Amino acid sequence: MIVFIIFGIILLIVSFTLKNNVNPFSKFSGILKIIGILVIVLGLFSSMFKQIDAGKVGVQSLYGNVQPEVLESGLHLINPLLDVTDFDIQTQNYTMSAVHGEGAQEGDDAIRVLSNDGLEVVIDLTVLFRVSPQDAPKILKQIGVDYSDKIVRPITRTRIRDNAVYYDAVALYSTKRNEFQQRIRKSIEEDFKARGLILEQLLIRNINLPASVKTTIESKINAEQDAQKMTFVLQKEKQEAERKRVEAQGIADYQRIISTGLSDKQLQYEQIKAQKELAASPNTKIIFMNGKGSAPVILSDK
Repeated sequence: MIVFIIFGIILLIVSFTLKNNVNPFSKFSGILKIIGILVIVLGLFSSMFKQIDAGKVGVQSLYGNVQPEVLESGLHLINPLLDVTDFDIQTQNYTMSAVHGEGAQEGDDAIRVLSNDGLEVVIDLTVLFRVSPQDAPKILKQIGVDYSDKIVRPITRTRIRDNAVYYDAVALYSTKRNEFQQRIRKSIEEDFKARGLILEQLLIRNINLPASVKTTIESKINAEQDAQKMTFVLQKEKQEAERKRVEAQGIADYQRIISTGLSDKQLQYEQIKAQKELAASPNTKIIFMNGKGSAPVILSDK
């Protein structure tokens, strides 16, 4: 580490100073020299090894001169004079929200844009992105480590405002929402790529319209739902009427078949069969015949 090297050099200077001066501490100059040399060696040795954690890359720089090669995750043997800056190459998110505590910035950080019809629309948005490993040296040299505030935030807000003017407020809220999201994603993706960032996903979390426009949309939706409900009711009533018509036609056809198909002989035959079954019943004791062609009277012992 640089701190150990500097501390060791200071100890060497002090040891040489004590050696050249006659004082009670001169006897310690040799010990300080040895300690100083050991500290310098320890600092050089520790500075020669650099560990890069998983999901990160290291960018090397020597006195402000950024090296083009990046250090992958793992343990590396490097020049002890090099300064290594870690870059996170995992997925990162930057949220701009009207809800306090949700966004990357404190307070209401939602994006306010003007639609094609001149209405103010408030958009909550989350950007998922990551650093391109091979472009990390360029980012350090041209932008720095605070690329979220310098690149992600301003480019996203600008592109959303630039593209929102092509849509009216109601379309942004409903039918054109996906088209709008794809449009701004394409433009932001190109800008990010030029800066060494990779856009993974653009998520429109919420679109808020003025209260008057919201009320109009809700009234229209309710009217459409009522119309659909009435259409369903009418269709159901029509089906019920058709069912009753078919049922009535069936009954009429049955009655017509019965009235034209049964003769007196057949009715008399069916009557005799019924009498025989009644006579065979164990509960039947007495049968009175009332004359020709009339039904019998059957008395039970109970």
